[in-house]
Amino acid sequence: MPDALDATPYDALLLLSFGGPEGPDDVVPFLENVTRGRGIPTERLKEVGQHYFLFGGVSPINDQNRALLAALREDFAGHGLDLPVYWGNRNWAPYLTDTLREMAADGRRRVLVLATSAYASYSGCRQYRENLADALAALRAEGLQPPRTDKLRHYFNHPGFVEPMIDGVLRSLADLPEDVRDGAHIAFTTHSIPTAAADTSGPVEAHGGGGAYVEQHLDVARLIAGAVRERTGVDHPWRLVYQSRSGAPHIPWLEPDICDHLEEQHAAGVPAVVMAPIGFVSDHMEVLYDLDTEATAKAAELGLPVRRSATVGADPRFAAAVRDLVLERAAVERGQAVTPCALGTLGASHHLCPAGCCPARAPRPAAAGADSPYA
Repeated sequence: MPDALDATPYDALLLLSFGGPEGPDDVVPFLENVTRGRGIPTERLKEVGQHYFLFGGVSPINDQNRALLAALREDFAGHGLDLPVYWGNRNWAPYLTDTLREMAADGRRRVLVLATSAYASYSGCRQYRENLADALAALRAEGLQPPRTDKLRHYFNHPGFVEPMIDGVLRSLADLPEDVRDGAHIAFTTHSIPTAAADTSGPVEAHGGGGAYVEQHLDVARLIAGAVRERTGVDHPWRLVYQSRSGAPHIPWLEPDICDHLEEQHAAGVPAVVMAPIGFVSDHMEVLYDLDTEATAKAAELGLPVRRSATVGADPRFAAAVRDLVLERAAVERGQAVTPCALGTLGASHHLCPAGCCPARAPRPAAAGADSPYA
């Protein structure tokens, strides 16, 4: 049995995710949770929910989180890390507030949070922190003592996140017909967000020009493209592109869209494309629909061979990366010197989100940051 690893002062890890419906009757209530406060009519939500109904009303994200939960528990146990792992969602069961209530009842007092979003942005970081603050406030209103929560740093450039994606791109290239393989273009995809949100992502000093959101994705894309070149001897052209836009047409969002990009590449004579969804932890609905369904249909219409590489999911290397991040943050909290593990040019992200980082559209309390009301 390996020597016990020390997570002190933490006594639990919380896997915090988006959540998704698990049957047709869940779709509209789930979307009501996601869009609460925006006044979107039920009929419009039914239209939006067609993506889910195509898959029986079931989002794959909850099963993927169950797999990641099991992988984390197995990795921790196998390496002597005695740290219980809980799971809570922002928008569907198991709900975050219910999970924190369970953790409080179990006597958990200092909790690390792993969000299933690797990059800096309002929707990918601060909104999770706002949901944490709401849940902690609910526990206090019930007379409970909520645990202190600290969020693990952004892990977009941790080897345990990047290396599985490198392997995924290599497998997709190998799966292409040999006569188009070497000329294949790599389209690295992530979620489009409003350009205003991108420009204010990350710490204040990173704002502008797409902010930390674009910069971090570009760094990961360069890492993967460089590794593919080293391992195959072929220098594949690539570009960072976007998917899953959902905003009003008059609001600028990050472009180009993946389907538009496929048309452009086909018109330019590119023989094949590998779509690499580097912005997503798992193959959830936006990957299954926007890439595997919509973009793949566009490629078929064009006669353009495409392959879609895998996301990280519950890869054991990602579980090991989470263990590394937990031990790193625990050592920092104990006042020990650490050397964070990170690839690329940007270095390791901050442990504590500073004030002004990924600001909200309207001021709201956010936990697990320098401006947190919960010490």
